[in-house]
Amino acid sequence: MEQTSNRVLYGSNIHAPLPMASTTKIMTAIVAIENNDIAKKIKIPKGAVGIEGSSIYLKENEEMTVEDLLYGLMLMSGNDSAAALAIITAGGIDKFSLMMNKKAADIGAKNTNFVNPHGLHDAAHYTSAYDLALITAYGLNNPIFKRIVSAEKYTIKDTGGGTGARYFNNKNKMLRMYAGADGVKTGYTKVSGRCLVSSAKRDDMQVVTVVLNHPDMWNDSMSLLNRSFENYKMTKILSAEQSVAVPISDGTKNCVSASPKERYYPLSASENISYEYDVKKLKAPVKKGDYAGKIKINIDNHLLFEEKMYTIDSVKEKGVLDHFRGLFD
Repeated sequence: MEQTSNRVLYGSNIHAPLPMASTTKIMTAIVAIENNDIAKKIKIPKGAVGIEGSSIYLKENEEMTVEDLLYGLMLMSGNDSAAALAIITAGGIDKFSLMMNKKAADIGAKNTNFVNPHGLHDAAHYTSAYDLALITAYGLNNPIFKRIVSAEKYTIKDTGGGTGARYFNNKNKMLRMYAGADGVKTGYTKVSGRCLVSSAKRDDMQVVTVVLNHPDMWNDSMSLLNRSFENYKMTKILSAEQSVAVPISDGTKNCVSASPKERYYPLSASENISYEYDVKKLKAPVKKGDYAGKIKINIDNHLLFEEKMYTIDSVKEKGVLDHFRGLFD
């Protein structure tokens, strides 16, 4: 999936609901970041201590920042970090899961349901490759999320209690294996199999790949990224060049130019773009930036999407003298 447009470049079985193990933590991080001051210091709650599976070995009542927990979550896949973030954000696992599900629905993920923040197996906890790519593409718009998932190392200073400093090395080998890689998250349980969400940026194109229950997740993720960068390029498909004249009644001018906002889209070399216009007839006065209709963008004669068009100038309403002059034109 190309990150800015959410266009699926390659896919297989992309809407099948599947367990996703610790790639769950992508949504955990998004919800935690959007609902906390990451610099805030918190005391680790009892409910976040001793969680099954991967851990950063939190101690009850030790103090650290939300940001520390986020790095523990995404670099070391700490299930205890996930539980701590859920409890401090929502008061408990169940309430936090509701927040995760609401966010998933807002993003447009239709084959996803969360019942915990860490991804330990539950039959009611699942997503699809498409939904997980969609969620990740959304997360990458947030600079805090992007900074954390792309970090190779992080250190939490000694918080007391005998744990000493904690040194994290990101478990995501894609950061070291693939040029341009900048995230995102690994996952594994016996039921889910090997799962990997990757992202990489080359030139001006950011690509997200998802593989679920896939033994050769590293190589096939790199193959998907290679195919995407080799066969697609970010192309300017909307700009002021797509302007059109819009008729105006009762104005000092008979028409005004309107254009869409500039937009780039991933295209292959073999794809051809065409345009159709559906403009309104405007009545003066018209202000710069007024809605003036839509432009339809087609790829090989199939509708890709529609974009609104806006006037690029203002046009005044005719005054008495303008009407008088019109009698002699």
